[in-house]
Amino acid sequence: MELMCNSCGTNLIGEDDFVRFNCPSCGETKVIRCRKCRRKKNTYKCEKCGFEGP
Repeated sequence: MELMCNSCGTNLIGEDDFVRFNCPSCGETKVIRCRKCRRKKNTYKCEKCGFEGP
């Protein structure tokens, strides 16, 4: 399974300080964000519906 931050593309395999949640808009795609991007409020984009969020 690939674990990459949707905001910056950092490989998160072996990391434990990240979040994974369903897209708030479509609910079908998993969004994965690293600690740094969450803290900086970097945007992410859903690959399925195009929703963008902080």
